[in-house]
Amino acid sequence: MARLGYSTITPETPEINPRHAAFRLEIKESGIHRYGVYALEAIPANRKVIEYTGEKLNRQQTKERQNQHGQLVYMFTLNSYWAIDGARGGSGAEYINHSCDPNLETRILKEHILFMSRREIHAGEELTLDYRFAKDVQKYECRCGSPKCRGTINLLS
Repeated sequence: MARLGYSTITPETPEINPRHAAFRLEIKESGIHRYGVYALEAIPANRKVIEYTGEKLNRQQTKERQNQHGQLVYMFTLNSYWAIDGARGGSGAEYINHSCDPNLETRILKEHILFMSRREIHAGEELTLDYRFAKDVQKYECRCGSPKCRGTINLLS
């Protein structure tokens, strides 16, 4: 199951909503993909970094939204019925790029999608998450640059 998906349309001015971020973060151009989220201060291991927010959609609404061309869509699957579209009311977490060797992990607690630090993250470092797209859905090339890169955002097995 795809955990996070996106379209290729960019917004006017992406920014972090500090209400949902536990640390100072900024969005700027990324070498991985368009924009990325960067730490403006050191972040200790095992800490909440930011909550993924947006419009909550059921399965039918999610399917309809993903099929609308010309719409910005950043879907994160909450569970088997609900997804969150970060393009509408997002915290800025929707700009966190994929890496095969990420510094963040996802924890879903009481229907809140939290991105937690897997290790210490240094000021200036780009925040990354393993999107873990299913192996049986459309393949997406990975450009994370990690020595552990599997070549695709999709899981291999």
